[in-house]
Amino acid sequence: MGTDYVHGYTPAETRRLSDQAGTLADLLHGGTTYPPGSRVLEAGCGVGAQTVQLVTRSPGIDLVSIDISEASLAQAKARVAEHAPDATVDWRHADLHDLAGEKFDHVFVCFVLEHLADPVAALVGLRGLLNPGGTITVIEGDHGSAFFHPRSGQAQAVIDCLVDLQASAGGDSLIGRRLQPLLEQAGYADVQVGPRTVYADRTLPHLVDGFTRKTFVAMVESVRDRAIAAGLRTETEWAAGIRDLEKSAEPGGTFHYTFFKGVGTT
Repeated sequence: MGTDYVHGYTPAETRRLSDQAGTLADLLHGGTTYPPGSRVLEAGCGVGAQTVQLVTRSPGIDLVSIDISEASLAQAKARVAEHAPDATVDWRHADLHDLAGEKFDHVFVCFVLEHLADPVAALVGLRGLLNPGGTITVIEGDHGSAFFHPRSGQAQAVIDCLVDLQASAGGDSLIGRRLQPLLEQAGYADVQVGPRTVYADRTLPHLVDGFTRKTFVAMVESVRDRAIAAGLRTETEWAAGIRDLEKSAEPGGTFHYTFFKGVGTT
């Protein structure tokens, strides 16, 4: 069911995920809270960047956080221990198929479906874990929503490398636009999906630094070696594209990106 994690399991990627989660916490998690005592599954917790938001925004929940990477789980445990020391999390090195027979009131999935070869099958599996009336919340990005000033064909080409490499690995970095039909196809009811847009210019320095530079440009940079090895860009072309993309974070530059957040019920 899974694919190769195109960004890699590196210290730089861990920093990027942390910067992203901190910068976008209110944007992505706004409107999502669970009652104390609710049994909540975080499917694909990664390095725990989103886990911290879940336990601090919904204190008292019974949270089970799973991931297929033991290294990521270790980082997640350390992150929650540092930022939410009073929180109790049931950590599992597991795939959602390992949870057969368990039941949850809510499921939270963030930046996971884009890496899966069959996201509908994953969503169907998660629906089978929900109690009647339970909810699923899914958050995904869409790299096709990235546009910026100054406009640059070279910058767009390095972004396209990320899209193409993720597709060749079996994933879909344009999946945000598909959330609504995916959730309905998987059998969820009352599906509602809405955009969560990030816009950054020099008047919003925290977003320029936290999102444009440390999240998006860093994400594109994470596939540099793969893109060059695959012959998608030369080293010179890659460097020129990144240089142009970085201009969107300089005075006079602007950057836009849209995430999509969907909710459905059983």
